[in-house]
Amino acid sequence: MKVKVKKLVEEAKVPKIAHEGDAGFDLYSIEEINLKPMQRALVRTGISISFDKGFEAQIRPKSGLAINHGLTLLNTPGTIDAGYRGEIKVIIANLGEKEYLIEKGKKICQVVFNKIEEPEIEEVKELDETTRGEGGFGSTGLE
Repeated sequence: MKVKVKKLVEEAKVPKIAHEGDAGFDLYSIEEINLKPMQRALVRTGISISFDKGFEAQIRPKSGLAINHGLTLLNTPGTIDAGYRGEIKVIIANLGEKEYLIEKGKKICQVVFNKIEEPEIEEVKELDETTRGEGGFGSTGLE
């Protein structure tokens, strides 16, 4: 699969991986935002992308920003559908105790491309029974 990247502004950076074999391509901010604790912002990357049908692009947090600064992405993972041609923008939330300066040209998240299948949806009156049944939300305990 080939991913085409259009820079919408000159200072935008094309996504790239840090190490051969990495799954996530880094995305970069094109703006400077001072993010206070418990604040969120929609951060621009300055790029739009095109890729084949049958794939999706997932926007995911960066672990270093999460553990070191308390930054995460809302709506994670964010899905970019194959037909979307608008700018990639990222909802970043600061769950940390200190302000964080999002700088122009710095990494803010990563994008991972996945193959998807379109299932056939069938409405039924009953579902098959399983040993789990309707158990969820901690029903198996912590031990």
